Amino acid sequence: MTTTSKRPLTLRDVSEACGVSEMTVSRVLRNRGDVSEATRNKVRAAAKELGYVPNQIAGSLASQRVNLVAVIIPSLSNMVFPEVLNGINQVLEDTPLQPVVGVTDYLPEKEERVLYEMLSWRPSGVIIAGLEHSDPTRAMLRNAGIPVVEIMDTDGRPVDAMVGISHRRAGREMANAILKEGYEHIGFMGTKMPLDHRARKRFEGFTEALAKAGVEIEDRAFYSGGSALAKGREMTQDMLERSPDLDFLYYSNDMIGAGGLLYLIDQKIDVPGQIGLAGFNGVELLQGLPRQLATMDACRIEIGQTAARIVLNYTSETPDPDVPTQVTMTPKLSFGDTLRRHRR
Repeated sequence: MTTTSKRPLTLRDVSEACGVSEMTVSRVLRNRGDVSEATRNKVRAAAKELGYVPNQIAGSLASQRVNLVAVIIPSLSNMVFPEVLNGINQVLEDTPLQPVVGVTDYLPEKEERVLYEMLSWRPSGVIIAGLEHSDPTRAMLRNAGIPVVEIMDTDGRPVDAMVGISHRRAGREMANAILKEGYEHIGFMGTKMPLDHRARKRFEGFTEALAKAGVEIEDRAFYSGGSALAKGREMTQDMLERSPDLDFLYYSNDMIGAGGLLYLIDQKIDVPGQIGLAGFNGVELLQGLPRQLATMDACRIEIGQTAARIVLNYTSETPDPDVPTQVTMTPKLSFGDTLRRHRR
């Protein structure tokens, strides 16, 4: 991302793209006036392809921006994202900028709607989770004329700036740690991959590292809905009844991993001697479990802080050109009490 001035799209850009007057474009996008359906369709198609978003700020404020930072995340029920918001707020709380949150529920079409509405109020920046977006969303981000920071993931090409971790690398490192401890019969439980791209990338890295060692995942299960202890207990019981020879269970997040751990403790199964476990995210709330779940910290607060600093720098009167805008952080693997088969 450069610190040179960006120009947001205007009615004129849409007018030139579809070959009608700016007045006609304005009437169509405001759903006013007598305009033929064919022209309306042509204008809307051009606006969508360009990523044009109407300006909701009227009158003398029309050429200005408001001191809002649009923060778009997939979930508030997932404990990961409130920590990211905390990091963003820590950096912006003593500045004129104010974060405003939109939630997409991991749905691309909802992400389009949320981004469209937020951009219409001309915020000073956008912080948005993930690198995978629909074509209309990417067009809006590219042409917003403001700093855009994609967060949580660095396995891909950003529209502008990005801050996060490599989930493929995280998956590989976890697989290598499991293999080093001597586990060979591995099951996986996680979210349904089409909706959670970051979990999918961890799974890809995980299976790639196992394959290099000649090991394959022997059982797997996927779920939709919130990450819950009850779901982890249920899935773990079902998998072990189906595949009793498994000696390690890898969960896509700590919450279902904690549910699995509680089930195994109830069944008086030796963890990690008979079965090892690991999750992902390093959720602090779970430190009160009877045993500490092996996990990997996703650097959530740091990601939020760094993303906010990028937006803050870009919007300052004298932006620092040396502030990095593509930042890959290194998560820390914690063995806890559920991964080390060989006691140290």
